[in-house]
Amino acid sequence: MKLPRDVGGDELARRLKKYGYQVTRQTGSHMRLTSSLKGTEHHVTVPKHGPLRVGTFSGVVKEVAVYLEMDSSALIAELFRSRGK
Repeated sequence: MKLPRDVGGDELARRLKKYGYQVTRQTGSHMRLTSSLKGTEHHVTVPKHGPLRVGTFSGVVKEVAVYLEMDSSALIAELFRSRGK
């Protein structure tokens, strides 16, 4: 699945809640999301603006996919299945 081009940081943070990610702090326009779904803490930083640049968005998705031990394209499909695009 292709990356959606109009996703902002807030929307991505909301969708990552499904995998246990919560905003643990915010410095300026960047949010730090933390999940301990797999028994260890995983942190990822997401810019709080939108839309996210493709490279930034892709990097965050890849980092989360590695932590969740799943394929990046499968993660994107699960995150944006209900979006209708």
